[in-house]
Amino acid sequence: MSSLYNFMTIFNLKKFTKSFSHAVRGFKCVLKEQNFRVQILFAIIIIFLILFFNLKIWETVALTMMIILVLVLEIINSIFERIVDILEPRVHPHAKTIKDMMAVAVLIASIGAVFIGIVILGPYFSNAINNL
Repeated sequence: MSSLYNFMTIFNLKKFTKSFSHAVRGFKCVLKEQNFRVQILFAIIIIFLILFFNLKIWETVALTMMIILVLVLEIINSIFERIVDILEPRVHPHAKTIKDMMAVAVLIASIGAVFIGIVILGPYFSNAINNL
């Protein structure tokens, strides 16, 4: 009984619920970003392909990690863009450079994800076509 009490004192449901509601509100904000919506669409397609082709566990993990990486970088990119938009007129000429650098981070991750997706899913598509 004391271990349950210890858990309940450490885990505050009210704070957790409040934090979760902030995350949901943030997710709604990021869904307004066109690039994020496009990336979500590709993520859904990849998840469908993972299930359709019944990939090996390491292939599923690799593709899932790439999906997470690209989505998280896009969220960070959106955060930086908004911060720079707030500060831009008063700060520094490097404000545009910061935006460009974040955009290229997302681009590199996206290109890497496409490459990994082709390497992993290519043989599955090839086998499916050969079996027609």
